[in-house]
Amino acid sequence: MLCGILGAQVVGCASPLSGLRAAFRDFEQSHVFQPNPYPAGDWSPAAFEFEDVWFTAADGTRLNGWYYPHEKAVGIALFAHGNGGNLTHCAEILRSLHNRHRLSIMAFDYRGYGKSEGTPVEEGILQDAIAARQWLEQRERIAATDVILVGQSLGGGIMVDLAANDNARGLVLISTFTSLPDVAAHHYPLLPSRSLMHNRFDSIAKIGDFHGRLLQVHGDKDRTVPLEQAQRLFAAANEPKRFVANHGGDHNDRLSEEFHKAFEEFQASLPPVHRQPPPPRWRSTQVAE
Repeated sequence: MLCGILGAQVVGCASPLSGLRAAFRDFEQSHVFQPNPYPAGDWSPAAFEFEDVWFTAADGTRLNGWYYPHEKAVGIALFAHGNGGNLTHCAEILRSLHNRHRLSIMAFDYRGYGKSEGTPVEEGILQDAIAARQWLEQRERIAATDVILVGQSLGGGIMVDLAANDNARGLVLISTFTSLPDVAAHHYPLLPSRSLMHNRFDSIAKIGDFHGRLLQVHGDKDRTVPLEQAQRLFAAANEPKRFVANHGGDHNDRLSEEFHKAFEEFQASLPPVHRQPPPPRWRSTQVAE
């Protein structure tokens, strides 16, 4: 029966496992990654004075992002958005974090999203995040561990990976899952998602490697990623940590006032940032004959 549903590309089911995997991979790709390539979206949002920046991933893929500096910044943050659209869809949350919490913040589009080149896959997107953080480090003259990592939905899985591997000044997770196979199993319980999925973003297996302060927020009416997953992810994380339930909130709802108050306390508890000195300005000298 399952071969007949997913393995239609397999003639007579002669090779059921390989055919099932091929059919499922196409299904997976279209559901996990839903990019809006440029020019879809508002690329000049009102009252949003960002810098349009370009950088390159380790494999040579050219990527695009927005950098929104703050003249009196008290923190530097990297923001990773969800699986759909492009970075134009996160203009409101970037404004909120910048204006209210005095953050210099950068958001970026994964490969295949917005103006960024390439095709999205897990390994490539994790490279994209590393490259984005490196750009921000160089621009702000800080270390990787001085960056606050903020991820929403799929972006949360990306930020967990960064924090687990290289640590961070702080980690903020918004509507984030335990793993992609867990999300798929929730929505498609009859499919063998856990054994067939190529993209994993296994946050629950990685978050224990992050040793820093965590702030996690999740809507208790989230129909995309159930609250139970967020609670399990939070339980697997190290202290210090704080969980904020967005009462009545769905997956993509606006951040609540309770979140903003929690973020203020979270930010006040973080270690200080140590900026690197600017590079020396070389001056030519003349030697008397």
